[in-house]
Amino acid sequence: MKGTEVIGSNFYFGGCDTVNLAKKYGTPLYVMSEDYICERCKEVRKDFLGKYENTRAVYASKAFLTLEMCRIIEREGLGIDVVSGGELYTAIKAGFPMEKVIFHGNNKTIDEIELAVKNNVGRMVVDNLYELELLNSVAQAFGKTMKILFRITPGVDSHTHKYISTGQVDSKFGIPLKGNIINEAIRRAMDASNIELMGFHFHVGSQLFDNASHIKAVKILVELMKDMKEKVGFITKELNTGGGFGIYYVEGDEPKPLKYFTDAVMNTIKEECGELGLYMPQVIIEPGRWMVGEAGITLYTVGSIKEIPGVRTYVGINGGLPDNPRPALYDAKYEAVVANKMDQEKNSLVTIAGKCCESGDILRYDLKVPMLESGDILAVKSTGAYNYSMASNYNKIPRPAVVMVKEGEDRIIVKRETYEDLLKNEL
Repeated sequence: MKGTEVIGSNFYFGGCDTVNLAKKYGTPLYVMSEDYICERCKEVRKDFLGKYENTRAVYASKAFLTLEMCRIIEREGLGIDVVSGGELYTAIKAGFPMEKVIFHGNNKTIDEIELAVKNNVGRMVVDNLYELELLNSVAQAFGKTMKILFRITPGVDSHTHKYISTGQVDSKFGIPLKGNIINEAIRRAMDASNIELMGFHFHVGSQLFDNASHIKAVKILVELMKDMKEKVGFITKELNTGGGFGIYYVEGDEPKPLKYFTDAVMNTIKEECGELGLYMPQVIIEPGRWMVGEAGITLYTVGSIKEIPGVRTYVGINGGLPDNPRPALYDAKYEAVVANKMDQEKNSLVTIAGKCCESGDILRYDLKVPMLESGDILAVKSTGAYNYSMASNYNKIPRPAVVMVKEGEDRIIVKRETYEDLLKNEL
């Protein structure tokens, strides 16, 4: 994992001693590396934005979004995609330029649509005909014209967990290419008084190590571009190819550099458009997990240690399912180290158990570690994506703080919740 090192017996991340971070801020603690995030942004600029003309990159903020993350992404020159009123409100409060915001979602509420229209969001990704009519009526009421992309379900199956596969025919997302739905949608959009249709969007899935599904989807979308030009005279100006680029979690994962995906996408679009005599649209990518997944770790304190002879040893930590629900949801796997015993031999095999009243609250089975004691600090790697953003207050457990580290310096960007915070909306 980049940005990690061992000094003496301690595990360092982003130039900071994680044991000292645990003492300073308490645990559980999310730690994010600004250096790593900026390195990813640099790769986007070098291998995509700077390499190809008429391209855009937006960060899929559902992976990890705070006010500070908005500021970093704006400074690095990327846009942001949001999927809810809360994510959009965060971008608004951070002063993020609204023309660089793309708003997704399969069932945006009227309140969310009004918030987007009032704040002049750059692009709305329309998921269905209901939303198209609702958006047009809201835009008309505010005297504005909204630029949209239609989300298309290309009918491509990706080799990933079924809960994060989104491009197959049977999906809650997007407009399917079966039947006449997309033809009707485009006609309605072109006739709508306060809608400007710019093009199409697709997303084939998440945590992908192969570009085959992206290539298949691109070919399907370019064929759609040709059909819509011939049938209704629509010229596609923008094609958003989504994200889904995989990262490293555990041994066996083989993540590819960004250009493995983007080169394939751009070359395929260029070739297909050339063969069909089509205008080359602006191409947009939406990396999320790829931007922040390996930029984060989570620190916990070891509590109970319970050995069941001949079965297993359970090691209890002061967090678990509320701060990282992914193992319970997807059977997600993580690597972890004992941050204060990096120089000791790993001669024990343990199961890391969370503190919730759920048998499924297991963070990691069969982890090799040194001989553990209560008070040791466990560092779980690659938790930057979909941990803080999916955290809950299950069992009335307060959410952890978030610390950003940069060049060996640390600063808090989200305060730890208190018991009082848990009750602030209760009457």
